[in-house]
Amino acid sequence: MSQHRTSGDGTSDDRTSHALPEYAERVLDVAELIPPGRVMTYGDVAEWLGEGGPRQVGRVMSLYGAAVPWWRVVRADGALLPGHELQALDHYRAEGTPLREASRGAEGHLPRLDMKRARWDGVTADGGADRDRGGGAHI
Repeated sequence: MSQHRTSGDGTSDDRTSHALPEYAERVLDVAELIPPGRVMTYGDVAEWLGEGGPRQVGRVMSLYGAAVPWWRVVRADGALLPGHELQALDHYRAEGTPLREASRGAEGHLPRLDMKRARWDGVTADGGADRDRGGGAHI
């Protein structure tokens, strides 16, 4: 992956127009591997890389994640990213990501991700592992 990233519309992302830290580049590479309609938790990404933890992955995503499918790296409880709920929900619906409807008492009545069905373990559709593309432990 190059040290220069572009946003989804092909324009340069100012926050990432400089060389990225190596760990950040690796986190973003994993985010790009996650297939549409699937998600990995912050902890899953860290485990897959074999380094860092959920907080480090979350920090990378908050600083540099705009140029990758950020909505595919999520909280382990399936809650939508605060402040970005509606934008993420649009992506999930467009990609067919499994969702659980919100209970009547849930704040904002927003659904959550159905983590049992949406979680991706880093294995491609044909059964081969993507670990050779920079990953670590298979989860």
